[in-house]
Amino acid sequence: MLAVDITHRSGDFRLSASFAAGPGVTAVFGPSGAGKTTLLSLIAGALRPDAGRIVLGDEVWSDTASAAYLPMESRGVGWVFQDARLFPHMSIRDNLQYGARRSLGRKRVAELDDVVSVLALSGLLGRRPSGLSGGERQRVALGRALLTQPRLLLMDEPLAALDHARRLEAMPYLARLTEAFSIPTLYVTHSLSEVVRLADRIVVLDAGAVAAAGPVWEVAQSCPLINRRSDAAVRLDGVLAGVSQGYSLVRTAAGDLITAPMEAALGSSVRLVVLARDVMLATGERPANLSARNVLPAHITAMTGLGDGVVSVRLVLGRGAVLLSNVTQDAVQALSLDVGKAVYAVIKSAAVEGARPEGLMDLMDD
Repeated sequence: MLAVDITHRSGDFRLSASFAAGPGVTAVFGPSGAGKTTLLSLIAGALRPDAGRIVLGDEVWSDTASAAYLPMESRGVGWVFQDARLFPHMSIRDNLQYGARRSLGRKRVAELDDVVSVLALSGLLGRRPSGLSGGERQRVALGRALLTQPRLLLMDEPLAALDHARRLEAMPYLARLTEAFSIPTLYVTHSLSEVVRLADRIVVLDAGAVAAAGPVWEVAQSCPLINRRSDAAVRLDGVLAGVSQGYSLVRTAAGDLITAPMEAALGSSVRLVVLARDVMLATGERPANLSARNVLPAHITAMTGLGDGVVSVRLVLGRGAVLLSNVTQDAVQALSLDVGKAVYAVIKSAAVEGARPEGLMDLMDD
């Protein structure tokens, strides 16, 4: 468990952060200038906080009250940046082995052969960074960080340099990576879609302060910085129950969902992302003769005005699953929408983004 309770001032900017992060992926989310990178620098030991404590497990990394301070090189942190920061004069194998040499006798969490296999680097080992694509360089950077045998993995917007299509491919891959090596991870981003796909917990920073912290879906439902965004979304975990040439069938707590074809084996665990703007609402009898293949019974549990005539509607379906729907104020009035009302959530199959958190895919190549 990572426990952080610190304050730090840099010029006119003041950061005050108090939160705890356990195993898995904790997203550090917020707009540019919120203090995300500064927070990572303080945790890694690149900066000393003005006041407070940082503790990982039973080891105190920083405690200003007792003047305790563990140097950065002794903390066992693996750090992945937007740019790969590889050594240009070294081969990819040597870049990876440089990470291994910096493990400092720490408990082994990743072996070279495993990292090469999971990251699909075997064909790149004899090449130099200048001969790789941007996505390939990031894969090598991830591998080098893993081979330092980190106790904590810090990712500072590692997908920011990739285009949209490659980000979508890389996000489920990163989820697989963090699960495969069981390393607690702080993932800095200002992209809500990355939070939805990757994180179990979230710390929301705004103007140097923690606006909210906790499980992603609890925070997503209660924090205006998230639920009032136009790209608000919900993640549904499920099992691939059917595959055909034109679609896939995924069994979730919200009900069975038809999605675009997914490359996964029957019975595989899959992760679906549904954007609030892609969920339509219908009242009365179950709508029929629609091109949208998913029509799910639900009831409204909350409604929040987002401004500009848009209302966020929170829906509960099936076995307690939650969806969000953004509708216009005109639609609210026309359909007499209100808390407690029974509705149907209508979702196009092509709008449901699927990603399997298991298995190897050739990702992050430009």
